[in-house]
Amino acid sequence: MKHYIIGLLLLSCGIKLGAQSAKEPVFSSPFEFPLILSGNFGEIRSNHFHGGLDFKTQGVSGKKLMALGDGYISRIRVTHGSGYVLHVVYNNGYTTINRHLSGFVTPISQRVEDLQYEKESWEVDITPEPNEYRVKAGQQIAWSGNTGYSFGPHLHLDMFETETDDYIDPLPFFKDRIKDSRPPVALGFMLFPQMGKGVVSGSEKIRKIQLTPEAPIEVWGEIGSGIRAYDYLDGAKNRCGVHTVIFSVDGEEIFRSTVDRFSSYENRMINSWTEGQYMKSFIEPGNTLRMLEAKNGNRGIVTIKEERNYRFSYVLKDVYGNTSRYNFTVKGKKQPIPEVTQKEKYIFVWDKVNYLKEPGLDLLIPRGNLYDNVALNYSVSADSGAIAFKYRLHDKRVPLHTACDIQIGLIRMPVADTTKYYMARINDKGKWIHVGGKYENGFVKARIRELGTYTLGLDTIPPTVIPVNSKNWVNNKKIVYKVKEQQTDIRSYRGTIDGEYALFSLNIMNNQLVCELNPRRVKRGKKHIVEMTVTDSCGNETVVTDTFTW
Repeated sequence: MKHYIIGLLLLSCGIKLGAQSAKEPVFSSPFEFPLILSGNFGEIRSNHFHGGLDFKTQGVSGKKLMALGDGYISRIRVTHGSGYVLHVVYNNGYTTINRHLSGFVTPISQRVEDLQYEKESWEVDITPEPNEYRVKAGQQIAWSGNTGYSFGPHLHLDMFETETDDYIDPLPFFKDRIKDSRPPVALGFMLFPQMGKGVVSGSEKIRKIQLTPEAPIEVWGEIGSGIRAYDYLDGAKNRCGVHTVIFSVDGEEIFRSTVDRFSSYENRMINSWTEGQYMKSFIEPGNTLRMLEAKNGNRGIVTIKEERNYRFSYVLKDVYGNTSRYNFTVKGKKQPIPEVTQKEKYIFVWDKVNYLKEPGLDLLIPRGNLYDNVALNYSVSADSGAIAFKYRLHDKRVPLHTACDIQIGLIRMPVADTTKYYMARINDKGKWIHVGGKYENGFVKARIRELGTYTLGLDTIPPTVIPVNSKNWVNNKKIVYKVKEQQTDIRSYRGTIDGEYALFSLNIMNNQLVCELNPRRVKRGKKHIVEMTVTDSCGNETVVTDTFTW
């Protein structure tokens, strides 16, 4: 009996301990002031989901950033895209990445600067030992900023489940500190007739629907639906993403999306789930994004096969439970559905290897890179004096899940230096976008991540490097150059002062190179010579020299 009682006591303690460990972790605030968001988790961005929360910092940089709990700093980075970046692993099973900072606390800041000068590079990456930089909840770890690809002072906070490395929504951990009384708002709908299987008003084209259409839209066959909607939080005008979308037809739930977590592998699947700013309420066959759930056994596709009205309904919810509802009607109207008449070689199948070989063109798309079948609207043309044909793989942008191999042949070679040739994508506005590539045996080979229009270009023009307001360099304690590259991209840059390496950052928002004058690195009371060398992706180089007295 004694052993039985002890066992019960141990079991009881175990249950209590288990219940305690199952409780959600508690995070402290990253700042000492009230929290307001300018962006939330999962917002629709170009080719990716917004991976975290954007915290407003009262319109300024330099606010103290605090650790959210006990843990350690696991990685320290400086990049052109995210600026100063700090990774923190917490003891409660979560990891955060803090981006766009203005600087680190000591001794980290000095370690970063020393490495930048040692490697002669603005971009550095440090992985400390787990016990090297331990942190406690509420301890300052950095200063907020506006560095990297940032449109204003803020903190971007990514949160990961350490065990799975999944991005997760941090907002539930801060609900008691962030106010939200506003439900999501819809702006319109979209109908997607399936290729060779459905039509909307007699057309196979995607159709936008107003929030309150004047009359029911006539449809027939297999149709997908979509919605454009945003959420808004108290205290900010910024448009945010919608956490939950529920789509129903005639009262029966067909589809649900819940934006709460995704993996790095899933990130690019946003291109399959969205059409511009519209969220699809169906799942393309090659899309395995876990946020999406179809309930009707047909990936959320609705079959309109009766001549009657169908009631399409949407329920939108945010993390706080604020809810809005929207309805519209489609009318089943029997009408002919055009057959797919494309040649077989121009039909790409989502679950197969696809290969297109044409004179001067080779394209290989491995299995798993398409989200749905594509009937290519292929064409080829040549401009007078062009060095290659212009290949329109498809008249509409089709994102691929990973990069695929393509090669395009040169029809003439004006210069012998093969490093000057590059591949470009031509967008809907006719603008050439540098893709890269390398010359080999009469072709330029590259990797692309979307179907569109491609050709080859020739770049022999070096970048333009212009000193900005040089008369005020000393007063502002900054040396600033503006860099302009017309055709390709900037591959590298290097600045020196009096022949010694000088630390320049590249502000990618305005294409400026900036060096903060530091008396520990640049002696006062003398005339100095600054030299800047900038090289583009085709190896064209510009060197400029200026002087200043400091």
